[in-house]
Amino acid sequence: MRVAIAGAGAVGRSIAGELLENGHEILLIDKAPTAISVERVPLAEWLLADACEITSLDEAALQRCNVVIAATGDDKVNLVVSLLAKTEYGVPRVVARVNNPKNEWLFNESWGVDVAVSTPRLMSALVEEAVSVGDLVRLLRFSHGDANLVELTLPPEAALAGTRVGDVEWPQDTSLVTIIRGTRVLTPNKEDALEAGDELLFVAAQSREEQLEDLLSVRHEGA
Repeated sequence: MRVAIAGAGAVGRSIAGELLENGHEILLIDKAPTAISVERVPLAEWLLADACEITSLDEAALQRCNVVIAATGDDKVNLVVSLLAKTEYGVPRVVARVNNPKNEWLFNESWGVDVAVSTPRLMSALVEEAVSVGDLVRLLRFSHGDANLVELTLPPEAALAGTRVGDVEWPQDTSLVTIIRGTRVLTPNKEDALEAGDELLFVAAQSREEQLEDLLSVRHEGA
């Protein structure tokens, strides 16, 4: 998979290193000469250019990319890069970094963003996830379809503990994608029984989150 990363700072280089280890083809783009540190990520391609300029993106052959990551420290730049990647080059997946939480509402499909990653929101979500049992925690927002990646740890007294996945009437517009059980990561099967302490990851429409939380809560049968 070919991935272009706009922004070769610490965040962009870190992402590049991870993706290179997983066998992907990486192009790092930055307009600051001081950011071009080929020795830090020697296996990546490097391009000294302004990612907000069409001529630069033409040179980067963005139409060949499967994913574009807008990872600069400037939200305005990340929005412009996302919009150009999606509308001018038809990049299938665009991921954008949100630096200022006040700007998060802008990072949606109108600006070409498929996935918006806000570090403050993600950090707070991970803190909540670490201390919350039985509460729905929003981990990540997907722009298309107004869907979120959410997590809930099934409490010991949950009504659905012991119920098979295939026997649960899940709300519309929700999908159970992963069960984390101890050190194991399970792909849900309709024959799998839910267990207390399971971390359940869903992709769910925001409008269904409350319904999903009620379904998985201790209160379900007695509500």
